[in-house]
Amino acid sequence: MHFRPDLLAGKTAFVTGGGSGICKGIAHALLAHGATVAIAGRKADRLEVAARELEAGSGQRCLATPCDVREPDTVEAALDRTLTELGRLDIVVNGAAGNFLAPASQLSSNGFRTVLAIDALGTFNVCRAAFDRWLRDHGGAILNVSATLHYGATPLQIHASAAKAAVDAITRSLALEWGRLGIRVNGLAPGPIADTEGMARLAPGDVAEKLAARIPLGRCGRIDEVATLALFLVSDASSLVHGTTVVADGGAWLAGTSLDL
Repeated sequence: MHFRPDLLAGKTAFVTGGGSGICKGIAHALLAHGATVAIAGRKADRLEVAARELEAGSGQRCLATPCDVREPDTVEAALDRTLTELGRLDIVVNGAAGNFLAPASQLSSNGFRTVLAIDALGTFNVCRAAFDRWLRDHGGAILNVSATLHYGATPLQIHASAAKAAVDAITRSLALEWGRLGIRVNGLAPGPIADTEGMARLAPGDVAEKLAARIPLGRCGRIDEVATLALFLVSDASSLVHGTTVVADGGAWLAGTSLDL
């Protein structure tokens, strides 16, 4: 453990995409460091299972709040429930995302739109609803989960690249507008992370090994490493970090790790 276990004592977090993968790992880290947490996602059954697992492993309250980040009404209802049951909202983590492999020549308009809606529109919807309900009057920390796909160009990922570029723009814009209200807004851009659903779908079989071989540190990242960085970015330890998207990828984007088509 890199931080004191009471690092986030008395704070409450709302984590979208918290039912699985990287964001479940972030939720786990927040709970382990004293926060109460609401996790959000579309699949209520999966979310309830994850919440009970996270709660049992931490001893802290973890609330399942099903919603579709593309639909403002459901986001608002989830945040209202969080505030009613947990009493406050100090940290917002936007991690809900959609992705799949598709060459641009075969990608449908609907497929492109869907990924943009989940990642970019969803991030805005959650930030705006959280601002209206709590952050405007009390301040807090927002962390938007991004990626490095758009730093150069990534084949078969035009939709996700555009979506994450939009997320980064949202991070910078909100940081500029909301900083004076005591709202810190930052981003976190993981690279290839082992043992995630995304890696299983986007880099199946030996593709992950070939990808790892091109990373300067020689390996893919771990969920707990990303979660540790998230802890830093939402805590007072990073009190002067604002409007920045921090990369956690072992140098992968520097080396250009896209495999040959």
